[in-house]
Order: sequence, then C-alpha cells, then structure tokens
Amino acid sequence: MNFDFSDEQKELKEQANRFLSDVCGPTVVRGVLEGDEPYDKDLWAKVAEMGWTATALPEEYGGIGFGYLELCVIAEEIGRACAPIPFSSSVYLAAESLLAGGSEDQKQEYLPKIASGEAIGTLALAEGPLVSTVATHTATFENGKLTGTKVPVPDGDIADFAVVAATDASTGSTSLVLVDLVGKGVLRSAIATVDPTRSHAKVTFDGAPAQLLGDAGEGESILDKVFSRAAVLFAFEQIGGADKCLRMARSYSLERFAFGRQIGSFQAIKHRLADMYMKNELARSNSYYGAWALSTDAEELPVAAAGSRIAATQAYHFASKESIQIHGGMGFTWEYDCHFYYRRSKLLALSLGSEAAWKDKLVSLLETEHIA
Repeated sequence: MNFDFSDEQKELKEQANRFLSDVCGPTVVRGVLEGDEPYDKDLWAKVAEMGWTATALPEEYGGIGFGYLELCVIAEEIGRACAPIPFSSSVYLAAESLLAGGSEDQKQEYLPKIASGEAIGTLALAEGPLVSTVATHTATFENGKLTGTKVPVPDGDIADFAVVAATDASTGSTSLVLVDLVGKGVLRSAIATVDPTRSHAKVTFDGAPAQLLGDAGEGESILDKVFSRAAVLFAFEQIGGADKCLRMARSYSLERFAFGRQIGSFQAIKHRLADMYMKNELARSNSYYGAWALSTDAEELPVAAAGSRIAATQAYHFASKESIQIHGGMGFTWEYDCHFYYRRSKLLALSLGSEAAWKDKLVSLLETEHIA
C-alpha cells in the first residue's frame, strides 16, 4: 500500500510553501505577536482567495472539491509558516462539525461562508482550565436558548459563529448547538495564552438564541467524528512546525562557529539533530497513515488519528525545544524566531485535548479491537 502523496499534491505543497514564504515571513508573525490585532487580516484574505478554506468542502457548499489529502499538505505548510490566522478553528473544527452533524439548511447557510472566508467559525468545548472532556457541561441549552460560559474558545473573539457543546435540558446529555457570536446574549473577551498569534477568548452566553446541530443528545458521537478528522489535520500542522524547527537548527549549526569549528560538527549537536529528525519522521509516518484513513473514511481512522496526534505532538514539542537549545543563548532571545514555534507547539498540544487524553483514547480503541 502506497501512503505517499501524488505528484499533483506535492506540487500543491510546493506552491503553498512558496506562497507562504512570500506573504507570511517572520515579520508577519511578529506583527501579530507584538501588535493589537488578533490575526493578520490581509493574510487571511489571501489564503481565502487561494481557495484553501474551500479545499476539502464539497462543491455544492462552495468548496473546490479537492479532498482531505490536499488539505493535509496545506495544513503542513501553514504549520511551517506558523501562520497567525484562524484556519484550524474555521476549517478543521467548525466546518467538520457542520459536515458531520449539520442539517442540509445549516450546511447551505454556513459552509459557503467558510469556503469563501466571509465568515470565521469555531468550536467551543472547554469551560475552564481543568476541563479535559466533554462528558459534562455547565453550559445549558433549553428552549432554543444557550446559557453558560466557555473558556478558552479558539478564535472566539473574532469568530462570527460557534458550534457549542452544551447540556441539553431535554435529554440531560451533550448536544451541539449553533450560535451567532455577533448576536444577542453573547459577551466575549480575549484572554492571554502562551501563543498570542492564535487568539483565544472567554465567551459568555446569556440566553443566546441557538439551534441544534444534529439530534438532541447526539453531541458526543458527532464530536468523536470531528476529533478524528481534525486530529489528522492538526498533526500535519504540527509536522510542518517540527520540520521548520529542525531546518532552523541545522542551518544555525552550520553558520555558528565555536573553537574554530562549525557547532554542527560537534557530536552533541549531531545527536540532537538526529533525535529531532527521528521523531519528525515517526510523526510523519503516523500522519501519512492518518491521511490515508481520513481520505478514504476507513474504519481505522480513530486509531490512525490518535496515533497521528500523539506522535506529532511529541515531535513538535521536542523539535521546538531542541531548536532553542541548539541556538544557544540566542535561541532564548525575543529577537530570534525560535519562540514562535515553541509557543505554537505548546498551544497545539492542547487544542484537541492533552497528549495524555489521546493516549488513553488510543489504548481504549486498541483494547476494543483486541476484544472484538
């Protein structure tokens, strides 16, 4: 079985790399990091114009009908550029939630806006720093109204709408609801995180009008599907970042001299670079398997997604940390770009739940397969 990408998909990857190299350099990332804007609006407009937000969406909903493999290669390049845009919130989370559980009317209303970049969507799950599952929620949906607080919500301060997990008063279990974030009964405020280039917010709902996404009490089953799909896409974004860290570290080790030699000639540096490469390749292997399962909707997708998520999280954290170490004292400074990737690695590691939670999920899935 060949898990490699086609020549056309590789060409798309190269085009995305060239495009982002031109329009999303360190100056753009630093501009958001040090500025007042939560994301780069010009870059977001250009990405939407390129059709990336419509990559995997069906044509009947404004998409360009490529597929998930093409979205995976784009996600990798977005991660490599550390792009300060709400791509994952809108494309991986909101769009996939609508595809997995939305009615035809909901898809027709929201997906074309996501595809064109006209609207930004997000998924609101957490209700505090200690919440790691969606088993219980204090946010409540009753009689078409949503009440409660979600924090942190990725891109919640800039999104136009959100898919929100809440306790359904009619069933006592989790339902997903669609909420207009610029409508009545919604109060939101930005919160500080380790990575200011990806904004997060506290969103409070006070009787906000909402509509069910899927059937009442079906929230967790829909989220299982969304998480499996999104985990693979996040993994490719993490791979892109991890690979960039390795390349930055290698370049610096060839440019920096100590004791009359390139520091890359020292055994300790070689070992660090080799370890980074090994973890990156392991993550890439797992993620290619995940991409195959995602693109074919294979029954192996939950296991493949969990493996991708775990390996990519570990690789990105390790690569971003080792890159700082190889850069030495300069790597710890604000002026160098190493901290862009360390921040992003820490943020993405929690975007879909912790690494420990995904390990537990993988073990449970493998145990179930063994019993079956």
